[in-house]
Amino acid sequence: MSLRASTAAGKRRVRFALACVAAGAALLPVRTMAKEGNACTPGTALHQSAPTATQGGLLLIEVKSTKPLAEVSGEWEGRSVPFWRDSEDDRQRKGLLGVDLETAPGGYELKVKGQTASGDKISCSAQVAVRKGRFATENLQVGKQFVEPSPEQIKRADEERQKLRDIFDRVTRERLWDGKFRIPLDGVTTGTNFGRRRILNGNPGSPHGGVDLPGATGTPVHAAQRGNVVLAEELFFAGNAVVVDHGLGIYTFYGHLSEIDVKVGDAVETGAVLGKVGATGRVTGPHLHWGLTVERARVNPLLLVTLLGGSSGERTRRKSSKPGTK
Repeated sequence: MSLRASTAAGKRRVRFALACVAAGAALLPVRTMAKEGNACTPGTALHQSAPTATQGGLLLIEVKSTKPLAEVSGEWEGRSVPFWRDSEDDRQRKGLLGVDLETAPGGYELKVKGQTASGDKISCSAQVAVRKGRFATENLQVGKQFVEPSPEQIKRADEERQKLRDIFDRVTRERLWDGKFRIPLDGVTTGTNFGRRRILNGNPGSPHGGVDLPGATGTPVHAAQRGNVVLAEELFFAGNAVVVDHGLGIYTFYGHLSEIDVKVGDAVETGAVLGKVGATGRVTGPHLHWGLTVERARVNPLLLVTLLGGSSGERTRRKSSKPGTK
């Protein structure tokens, strides 16, 4: 082979090798890239489902260790991040990090700590970048009764708002859900208006903390997952409403129901009928308002269906007791 031919063949081999490296890099999962910048004790790794988060977003956090884990807990933006065991592998834990709808954009530190079964301390830290969400703004001219409630109505709304805060502040230490989360209406695959802010007669209102799911009056509303009913009553803004506690700080909210078919204290299974679609409360037409809070953070509930679409089953759920010991 001539020198020129040899040189050309060598260049082709280099280009082929570089192409292979580039192709391999393109196949790396997002969570591997999200790991960059994380600091963990030796033998421990921290993965995020995405490298950044958006206002109203949700991240799945995974901690993996070379040794069996006894307990894991996290903290982010003044909120705890409970972890649970989601497989037969006792070297892994999962947790949900909820970014509130009105969290200011910027960088926030996630701190994770725990202990192995042999007593070794573990810890990880990561910077979570929060980006501004892209939410619609709607200007409406409406009747005074929609923007000028009476003192009695204001008092009632304030009391109900505090009641909901008190509910969401309580964290059930047991994981109650089992398996996939579902959208509450059969045949519905998406929702609208999450984060939308309405300006009524020139006065800006609070951002819309849930998604609106289309449905005719009387359509059955199903529980997104198993849990305990902790609220079932008529509210000033949300009308007939139900709140289900799924454990570990996860609550789903169902509003504007035409009727309520459960009561506080009921343990419901996935798909159980909670009520029917309606137009009660401060609405202009029938639909289901579906909300989600994760450790007091208002989050788009559709993300819960995406991220927890493959959770493990009954045997793992029975092992769950406390966030640090699952």
